[in-house]
Amino acid sequence: MRSNQSAAAALALLATLVACPPGLAQNATPGAQWLSYNNRLDGQRYSPLKAITPANASRLAEVCRVQVDGPTSFHSGLIVSDGVIYTGTGSETVAIDATNCQLRWRFSYTPDEERSSPSTRGVAVDGGRVFRGTGDGRLIALDAATGKLLWKTVIGAPRLGESAAAAPLVWGGVVYMGIGGSELGVRGRVMAYDVVTGRELWRFNTIPMGKETGAETWKRPESAKTGGGGVWGAMTLDVATGELFVPVGNPWPDIDKAYRPGANLFSDSIVVLDARTGALKWWFQVSPEDWMDLDMVAPPVLYRGSKVRDFLVFGGKDGYVTAVDRDTKQQIFRTPVTTVQKAPSMPTKEGMKMCPGYAGGVEWNGPALDRRNNLLITGAVDACFIVKLGTTQYGANAVSFGGTVEPVGETTGWVTAIDAETGDVKWKYHAEKPVVAGVTPTAGGVTFTGDLAGNLLVFDTATGALLHKAQTGGSLAGGVVTYEQGGTQYLAFANGNVSRNAFGALGLPSVVIMAVDAKPAVQAAPTAASAGGVSGQRLYNQVCVACHGPDGAMVADRNLRTLKSRQDLAATIKSIREPKSPMPKLFPDLLDEKAVADVAAYIRDELR
Repeated sequence: MRSNQSAAAALALLATLVACPPGLAQNATPGAQWLSYNNRLDGQRYSPLKAITPANASRLAEVCRVQVDGPTSFHSGLIVSDGVIYTGTGSETVAIDATNCQLRWRFSYTPDEERSSPSTRGVAVDGGRVFRGTGDGRLIALDAATGKLLWKTVIGAPRLGESAAAAPLVWGGVVYMGIGGSELGVRGRVMAYDVVTGRELWRFNTIPMGKETGAETWKRPESAKTGGGGVWGAMTLDVATGELFVPVGNPWPDIDKAYRPGANLFSDSIVVLDARTGALKWWFQVSPEDWMDLDMVAPPVLYRGSKVRDFLVFGGKDGYVTAVDRDTKQQIFRTPVTTVQKAPSMPTKEGMKMCPGYAGGVEWNGPALDRRNNLLITGAVDACFIVKLGTTQYGANAVSFGGTVEPVGETTGWVTAIDAETGDVKWKYHAEKPVVAGVTPTAGGVTFTGDLAGNLLVFDTATGALLHKAQTGGSLAGGVVTYEQGGTQYLAFANGNVSRNAFGALGLPSVVIMAVDAKPAVQAAPTAASAGGVSGQRLYNQVCVACHGPDGAMVADRNLRTLKSRQDLAATIKSIREPKSPMPKLFPDLLDEKAVADVAAYIRDELR
C-alpha cells in the first residue's frame, strides 16, 4: 500500500515538472505575464491588471530603455515570460530583464541567402524555446535561457521573393507560421511545425490551384502561381474548437486586376483551418477582385456576446472593423475607423485618389477587446493615395505593383472605440500621426497605445479621455504590453522604426519600460549606426529595402538600378544626407558619415 502511495506521489511530482518545467513556473497573479502576441491566443489583448488607473496614469515615468539594433524596421510584438521580455528586429533577437532593461542575451542572425526582408512581427515563446521567422525564409528555434540556436528549418524561397516576417503562434506542441511577399508575386501559405524538431506537419496554400477549393476564382489559372496572398502578421487560435484563424494579404499584382480576373480567393480573407490537420473549415473574404492592396494582416479577435453569439472580429487595410457570426458566417457589423472614400471598380491610367489602402487603414495590430466596458478599441492610419494603372511584368524577387502609388495630403491616425456587439462608435481620438502600435485595454480602466510621432497615449477606456501623452523619442510601431513583477505593474513598448510606414518620427529600435512614479535607471544613450564592421549591403537590407525593394526598383521614379548613370558618388551621398520628401532624414541621428558612404557605394556599384 505504501509502495503504491509512493509511486502515486512520484507520478504526481513528475506531472508537475512536465506541466511546469524549470524556468517557466506559472506566476500566481493573473495577467502578470504576456505570453503571446496578443496576450491570449483568442486575440483579445486584454490585461486583468488594475494597478495603473485613470487616477495615476499621468504619473507613468520611464524606468529604462535598451537599444536592440541599428536603424531598421521595428514592428515586433513583445513577449513577457518569467520576468524576461523577448523581441527582435529582422536580424536580432534579444532577451531583456523586464524590470531593469539588462540584456540577458542577443542572437544575431546572418542570412543564408542574399535576398532578405528586414521585417518581423515578432517571436513566440513556449516550453523553454523562442521561435521566429527570418527574412530569408527560415523558421528558427532558440533556447529561451541562453539564446543558443536549437534548430533551423528552411520554409521559404527568397529567390522567389518569399520571406517569413509573420509572428509565429505556438499551441499544443506545434508552431504555426506563414510565408509573406505578396508584392513580389509569391504564392502564400501557412504551415505547421513540430516544436522539438522543426519538422513540417502540414501546409495550406492561401492561393488555390488545380483541384484546391477556390481555384475556380482565378479565371486565368496561371496567374494564381504568383497570386500573392501572403501571411505576414499574426494569427489567432480557438483552443475550444481547435480552429486556427489566418489573416491573408492582397493578391498580386496589387493594382492590375485585369492580369488576374476573378474573386482571387483566399486573398483579403480570414481563413479558418483545423489546427491539427490544416484542413480548410471556412473563410470570409472581405475584398474580392481587390486592386487597392486591402490586406487582412492583423490577427482577429474571438469572443462570445451576451446572447451567446460567437463573434469573429477583424480590422483591415480597407479601414473597417468587421464582425462576423461564427455560426451563420454572416456579417454582423462593419464600422469605418478611418477616412474611407468609395472607389470605382477599376483603376485607370490617368490615376485617382483613394482612401485608405496601401499603407492606410488597420495595419498589423488590430482591435482589442475591453471586457470591462464591452468595447473594441482599434488604431488606424488615415492616409490617401493617388493610384495609376500601369503594366505588369513578373520578375522573380522583383517588386511590381502593376501601376504606381503616391501618398497625397497629410497622414494622421485614429484610435476608435466601438460597441463590441453592435459596432456603434462610442469615442474617437484623432492622433497627429498613424496608430499602428498595439492597443492594450486593462481592468484598471486605462488603454495604452502610441503613434508614429513618438507619443505614448493613455486613455480612460470608458470615456476616451486622454489621460497621459508622453513623447518617447521614437515612433511606436510594434508591441505595447503590460505585466507585473514584484508587485509593480509595468508598461513596455517597442520604440523607434525605419520603414515605409514611418510617416512620423523615426528612432533607433529600442524597448522602453515604464511604471508609475518610476525612478529612471542609468543607461547608455542610443548611438547612430556606423558602417564599421557592417557592410553597405546589410545597411541597405536593414534601412532601404522596405521602401526601395530588394532590387532597388520598387519606387518607380526613384529606380536605384539606374542611379549610377544619373549621378556620381558624391551626389548619391548628398541625396542620402539631404533627402527629398518622402524619403526620411537618416543622417546624422541614425546613420553616420561612414554608413552613408558605404550604403551609397553599395547602391551604385553592387545592387542588382
